[in-house]
Amino acid sequence: MTAHESAAAPVADSRPIVRSHHGDDVEDRYEWFRAKEDAEVIAHLEAENSYTESRTAHLEALRGRIFDEIKGRTLETDLSVPARRGDWWYYGRTVEGKQYGIQCRAPLASPDDWTPPVLSPDTEVPGEQILLDGNIEAEGHEFFSLGSFEVTTDGSLMLYGVDVAGDERYTVRVRDLTTGEQLADEIPGTFAGATFSPDGRFIVYSTVDDAWRPDTVWLHELGTAVDTDAKLFHEPDERYWVGAGFTRSDRYLVIGLGSSITSEEWLLDADDLRGEPRVVWPRREGIEYDSSHAVVDGEDVLYVLHNDGALDFELIRVSASDPAGASEVVIPHRPGQRLLGVSTFRDWGVVGYRRGGLARLGMLDYATGAVDELDFDEPLYAVGSGGNPEWAPPLLRLGYGSFVTPGTVYDLDVATRELHLRKRQPVLGGYDPEDYAQARLWVTATDGAQIPVSLVWKRSFGEAGAAPRPLHLYGYGSYEHSIEPGFSVPRLSELDRGVVFAVAHVRGGGEMGRQWYEDGKLLAKRNTFTDFVDCARHLVDAGYTTPAQMVAEGGSAGGLLMGAVANLAPELFAGILADVPFVDALTTILDPSLPLTVIEWDEWGDPLHNADVYAYMKSYTPYENVRTDAAYPRILAVTSLNDTRVLYVEPAKWVARLREVGADALLKCEMVAGHGGVSGRYNAWKERAFELAWLFDVLGVAD
Repeated sequence: MTAHESAAAPVADSRPIVRSHHGDDVEDRYEWFRAKEDAEVIAHLEAENSYTESRTAHLEALRGRIFDEIKGRTLETDLSVPARRGDWWYYGRTVEGKQYGIQCRAPLASPDDWTPPVLSPDTEVPGEQILLDGNIEAEGHEFFSLGSFEVTTDGSLMLYGVDVAGDERYTVRVRDLTTGEQLADEIPGTFAGATFSPDGRFIVYSTVDDAWRPDTVWLHELGTAVDTDAKLFHEPDERYWVGAGFTRSDRYLVIGLGSSITSEEWLLDADDLRGEPRVVWPRREGIEYDSSHAVVDGEDVLYVLHNDGALDFELIRVSASDPAGASEVVIPHRPGQRLLGVSTFRDWGVVGYRRGGLARLGMLDYATGAVDELDFDEPLYAVGSGGNPEWAPPLLRLGYGSFVTPGTVYDLDVATRELHLRKRQPVLGGYDPEDYAQARLWVTATDGAQIPVSLVWKRSFGEAGAAPRPLHLYGYGSYEHSIEPGFSVPRLSELDRGVVFAVAHVRGGGEMGRQWYEDGKLLAKRNTFTDFVDCARHLVDAGYTTPAQMVAEGGSAGGLLMGAVANLAPELFAGILADVPFVDALTTILDPSLPLTVIEWDEWGDPLHNADVYAYMKSYTPYENVRTDAAYPRILAVTSLNDTRVLYVEPAKWVARLREVGADALLKCEMVAGHGGVSGRYNAWKERAFELAWLFDVLGVAD
């Protein structure tokens, strides 16, 4: 036995607590871990960290090499592509040796200037102003996150929201950019996404209830006391999240609320924010919609995307003054083409949708309703519009990338449809995308469903599938969230060692349309798990890899997937990496006092009041289904003490239970971090280097 294997694992006290629901009594020996302020709990987590560090100490040099590879491929001093707003170009800087970004701006050359300046780290930018240096703001704090950042339309004031604990509660502050003075206005305990009113007189922000649900929208007038802020909207129903933002046209404030299956919007005139909001469509259970304001033929209209009788959504146009009145179908429902959203500008719109498992973008002609799809020549890619704050631009900013093409910024000339390359993410060290390949294969699930699997690999090791290779299989499969084929610098450290990276686009995600999501939630949730197992088994049977050469990874709800497949098919994997894993799902969803529980009932079901849902969730929840008859793969669970979405207690309990049956399970708990892990880019690289070193050790990949 090697030194790193001989360390003694922490043994947690067994303090049984009985949970009773629907006539079922369950003894939980580790629920006492939930007492976050208990010194014994903290001591146990610290002991777990010490054990994990001792068990992985032999990987320290490898971790250092991986970190150096990530760092060495990254242009540390760099600038983003400027985006125009008002009289300024706004952009961000990163500086070598600095953890956090720096927000900057520079004046336009002229009012007709729509071509962003080409910025170089080595060249001074004329008229540059540093608006916010995250490194200065983070001084004295182990954690720093920016949840809100905005400048008024006239460029005179800036707001920013800061979290220094990782619990996603932000304090909003305001700075006068003409004088540099910090204003007295300070709003604690906000949710992310605070915004200025178009005239700069007000801040609109949201707060959360005790269950971490954004439930109230507030109006703060600059220069007044926070305790006099006006409550614009409050939603008492615990199933609904609430948020607010202004239309690109600055015509309305839109207050949006939604559960997983139902939504509702209210409009306030931007020039009368103390008025009464009016509903677009009253909520109806199971109906989702969102609206976007435009002006067509001189009339204020709303383009409304909805699923009323349209599973994959349709787009209609209605009068903004009478949204429940007459409507015109702009894009009819087409099964299998999932409409995702519409962004409206003065003269045209942009429609996002999914077809064939890929994201698409199309330009919308207001006069005809025609949609002109943008073409890209890679078989797998991700594309979206973003960074377009102006109401009447001649150009549309796009983000593009693939598994092999680094993140790319284009400006589309809307009149000519010409794409202007503004920037491609630099990858140092001689990266050549031609050295890598990507492909998609389709796996037949047990029930006949066709599951897309995306692959990327380095060509010099041979074609994927030509011979068994180390393989890293990633999955998520919840909330209709799609895993896009995007580029990753840390992933190159895998590919360059001969590892094939794969994504199983399992049901419960949104890759193949709304039905794909419906078939992987509630009482169909098991499809998510069996799809992943079917994909893993196919990759073995087809010769891509072997069980001894495969590691699975998933995070959050994807961590639930990891725990479930560990129980379903432990023999298929050499290791399982579970990031902030939702592995004690039933205990959490039974407790409506916990963050997010009630709103989650639309996703998982309500086991508190429904015995069938209780029995179904109990049948798959990883913590309650740890097997005594299984030889588990090596497991690494990573969590954060201040995570408000998936509490640290879930993976802590899971690891303790796995140890009872002899599993080689490690827990790494960040003691100052939230759901997204550590803050700061260097810290994030170190965290990923830790995980990849463990993964390479499991796979036996030679360094």
